[in-house]
Amino acid sequence: MSDQNLPAIYAKDLIKSYGSFRALKGIDLQVHSGEIFGFLGPNGAGKTTAIRCMLDMIRRDSGAIEIFGKDPQIDSVAVRDLCGYLPGELRLDENASVKSILNYLRRLRQGGKDCSENILQLASRLDLSLESKIKNLSKGNKQKLGIIAAFMHNPKLLLLDEPTSGLDPLVQQTVLELVKEAKQSGATIFFSSHVLAEVQSVADRVAIIKNGEIVEVGVTSSLLSKRSWRAKIKFGSDDSGRKAMIEALKDTKVLKVSDDGRIYDIGIEGDVDSFIKCIAAFEVDYLEINKPNLEEIFLSYYGDYNS
Repeated sequence: MSDQNLPAIYAKDLIKSYGSFRALKGIDLQVHSGEIFGFLGPNGAGKTTAIRCMLDMIRRDSGAIEIFGKDPQIDSVAVRDLCGYLPGELRLDENASVKSILNYLRRLRQGGKDCSENILQLASRLDLSLESKIKNLSKGNKQKLGIIAAFMHNPKLLLLDEPTSGLDPLVQQTVLELVKEAKQSGATIFFSSHVLAEVQSVADRVAIIKNGEIVEVGVTSSLLSKRSWRAKIKFGSDDSGRKAMIEALKDTKVLKVSDDGRIYDIGIEGDVDSFIKCIAAFEVDYLEINKPNLEEIFLSYYGDYNS
């Protein structure tokens, strides 16, 4: 089977524990070649542990992992040569320069592929001076260095752990553009995040991890289509019969009503036209209807988690 037909990432019953704490509880995961795959979960859910196991930076306890058909425990050099990795936390020689760090990382790869032109272009787009000392870099600029290191050699697989962390909004958009461009060039991108909007904007498929277990996985658009619209409405006055009329509508559910009976939170499956026609009979002060999004799916597993 050619590499193009192999999954970029294959994990089966992946288990990893730290002492008595089980960080990964039998993960099954398959990432297709050429897709952008979002890995969602808050800090401590198991995202970073999973990525480090994929690169054999930490040893799995049991289960299987393959990167384009290669086991990272057996073919660690070959696997790492295929990958560009951005860790969640960069540890760098504070006395080195940006340029020297990137040259060092380049030489570590098989063949020491010349990627000086890529480095210059990436540094320009991210507005990072290659002559700067690491000790003088802000958190955001250190993150830019990590992004350049991950992308500079045009890897077949990008493993990005919270890639937009510490970056201002404009640079965040640049990073997401780089992700899309990498896909267009044939790369596979696996990135973990707790920023739901950015995952929704670029990911072909997503998985949600909770307490070391995958609780949802699927095509982003399909996951969203299964979820309800959310409406928030404030009526001009109380009406004891209004709630029953709304709930009599097909696939419409009143989720919450304020104490004064005027403000409603409502879930609507499918078409919203019937709901609009129903409330037209009442005096309405305010109406807001939101499309389904990844935040709704995420919160269905994590409750009121606030990232």
